[in-house]
Amino acid sequence: MRRASLVARIRARQAAGLMPVLAEIKVRSPKEGDLLRGRRPTDLAMVYLSRPVAGISVVTEPAQFGGSLDIVRGVAALGDVPILRKDFLLDRASMEETAAAGATAVLLTVSLLGMDTLAALHADARACGLETLVETHSAEELAALIEHGLTPDLLGINNRDIRVGEVDAGDVRLTERIAWRVPPGWLVLSESAIANADDARRARDAGADAVLVGTAILQAPDPATKIDELIGVGWRTAGGR
Repeated sequence: MRRASLVARIRARQAAGLMPVLAEIKVRSPKEGDLLRGRRPTDLAMVYLSRPVAGISVVTEPAQFGGSLDIVRGVAALGDVPILRKDFLLDRASMEETAAAGATAVLLTVSLLGMDTLAALHADARACGLETLVETHSAEELAALIEHGLTPDLLGINNRDIRVGEVDAGDVRLTERIAWRVPPGWLVLSESAIANADDARRARDAGADAVLVGTAILQAPDPATKIDELIGVGWRTAGGR
């Protein structure tokens, strides 16, 4: 059964006047260490689903982040929520297993893939019924996408450099420097280094259509309250992308 579209859910949250937030489940990070702190991923997902999130991001990469595809399966069993699988996927088989696990969308990272490979994986993902989040970290990477005529379902701007394992500080200023270059009509997701409502507001005002937040939610004393803070930034009712 096809799951709810992440793109459609983002648009629906905007129409409702809410800041679209993808809340992330991540077992650990190279910079912050253990992020679950004894909690079960499905329990966290239930907290996320008690708020009007646009979707749930699940990091499944095992070596650095301690993830697994079983987390996607567990979240998918909870209800019809858009799920983004974040991992370093390199072949058609990975797209097929992602769709079978119940995910909605898959991450493709420009800095880790040549354009030919990226285009092939984008086509494989779409053939498997998945939406694509194509992640960039520079204006040059965005320009390469545009030059090659590859239009993602979501264009991600990662405020941290994945090539150094997310150990850099990152800053939402990267979204502010790049988002204005994105072609009209593309959906933009600002990722990483978003700690509070002010960061989310800055990303929105720079041109982001949604934000993906993991560590700030996972480390908050009350994740639901942190999600409410981010969503409460609201969506502009006029103008915009």
